[in-house]
Order: sequence, then structure tokens, then C-alpha cells
Amino acid sequence: MSHKTLMAMIRWVVALAMPIFIILLSARVMVNTWYPRFEYAKPDFPPDPYGFTQAQRLELATVCINFLNAPEPPETAIAMLEALRLPGTDRPLFNRYELSHMVDVKRLTDALWRVLTAASVLVVGGSAVLLARRPTRRDGYAALYVGGALTTAILIVLITLILVSWRWFFIAFHDVFFPPGTWTFDWTDSLIRLFPDRFWFDAGVLLVGGALAMGIVVTAAGWILGRRTRG
Repeated sequence: MSHKTLMAMIRWVVALAMPIFIILLSARVMVNTWYPRFEYAKPDFPPDPYGFTQAQRLELATVCINFLNAPEPPETAIAMLEALRLPGTDRPLFNRYELSHMVDVKRLTDALWRVLTAASVLVVGGSAVLLARRPTRRDGYAALYVGGALTTAILIVLITLILVSWRWFFIAFHDVFFPPGTWTFDWTDSLIRLFPDRFWFDAGVLLVGGALAMGIVVTAAGWILGRRTRG
């Protein structure tokens, strides 16, 4: 394989891995305790009709986020959620169906973070190889431009779906990643009370909006730097 062919392959690997890298990086930023603090503090965030205060929601949601970020496997880390109780009672916060779903959610997020690590290696490592030497820098800037543009196009579609057909998008997402019937709950179940529809809609807008901004920045950087190289 010639050096030119190898550099072209690396350029396309970087470009095609870029959307995965940016979208999952945005998701990784979102899956942290800052987001429920931010969301529950909104004056127009809907109250729990069954009695959780916003302070109780935040305390319990923080444990859920910590569960997702725990290094232990889901089947071990689930003890964190099994120990939770409904405020002021001795009753478990989550029923067995909710706990089973949370195990599924952690399996998914753990897998996504592994994919993010692989995409990070491809994007950062490939870009470093292309940008390290002057003869291949144009390929590096082209990879940034194409990867950023591809990311931007995908995210424009996603944010349009979220804003126009949120319910369809939410249901389709869950049907893709979770077995049918395992992710629907009653309005009185704790998962719905802690994380109502508004919580997920706002999260989707922030995640996709943040990733879209990163995609635009990468596209602009690749275009500007590429023009300077041609000049």
C-alpha cells in the first residue's frame, strides 16, 4: 500500500468517525449530575403531581446518574438503586421493572462510552498523523471539514425530528435500543416522576444542539485552515 493511499484511508476514517465522536462526546457531557441540577432549577419545570419536591428529585436523580457512571458492571452497581427508598417511607423507590430497565440503560451507556473511546482514538490519532507533517496537512484539514460537515448534516436532521416529532423520535430511539415492553411505565412509577417527558426533551435539545455547535466549529476550522494551506 502506497503512502498516499494510506493517508487517504486515514482521512476517510477520521471523517467517518467524526459524527460518532462528536455525538457521543456530547452525550458523555450530558450524563452528569450538572444536568438534573440545571433542569430541576428551571422555574417552569413541571412539578411532580404525586409529591416529590424538586430537592428530593435532585437527590434521587443524582444517585441514578452516579449509578450510570459507576465503574462496576450493571448487575453489581444496581445495588445503589435497590437501596433507595421513597421519601419518608421504607418502601423501595423503584420496582423490579424499573430496576431491570436501569440495568439495560447502564449496559447501553457503558457500551456507548467504549465506542466513544474507540472513536476518540480514530479521530484524535488519525488527525494527529495527518497534521504532523506538512505534506499531509491538507488531508488533515479535509478530514476535519468533511467530518464536521457530515456531523452537521446528521444533527440538523436529528434536531428537526426532535423539534417537529419529539414523541416519534423518543419512541423510535427506545425501540431501537431496548426490548419492546421493557421501557414503558405508569405515570405513578418513580422513573417517570423523576424524569418526566420535559426532562428528556430538554436533554435531547441540549445534546443535539451542543453537538451541532461542535460540528459547525470543526467544519469551519477545516475549511479555514484548508484555504490557508491552498493559499
